[in-house]
Amino acid sequence: EVQVVESGGGTVQPGGSLTLSCVASGFSFATTTMGWVRQAPETKLEWVSTISKDGRTTNYRDSVQGRFTISRDNNKSTLYLQLNDLKVEDTSVYYCTSALNKYQPLGQGVQVTVSS
Repeated sequence: EVQVVESGGGTVQPGGSLTLSCVASGFSFATTTMGWVRQAPETKLEWVSTISKDGRTTNYRDSVQGRFTISRDNNKSTLYLQLNDLKVEDTSVYYCTSALNKYQPLGQGVQVTVSS
C-alpha cells in the first residue's frame, strides 16, 4: 500500500522559510519521479515542482522558481521542499505526489500559511 507522511507545515510571516518533508513507503521510491502540488482554498490543485529519480533534474512553476528547492534522499525514501522568501500567495495545503499517480495528492498534505 502506497503511504506518505508529510510534515513541516506551519504559519510564518512573509519572507519566512519552511521545510516540508514527505516520507514514502509501499512503492519503489528511488525509481519514481516525485513532486509537490498545492491547493489553496476554493482553487484548483496546482503543480509546484518535480524531481527526477536520481535528483539531478528539477522543475518549478514560475512563481516559486528561485525561492523553493526540491530535493530527495533515496536512502531514506524522503522527499523535501525547502520554501524560502514565502509570500502570502504561497498559502496552501501542500501535497507530496508522484508520477505513479499522475501527480495527484498521495497523502493528507500539510498546511502552509503565510501571514503578517
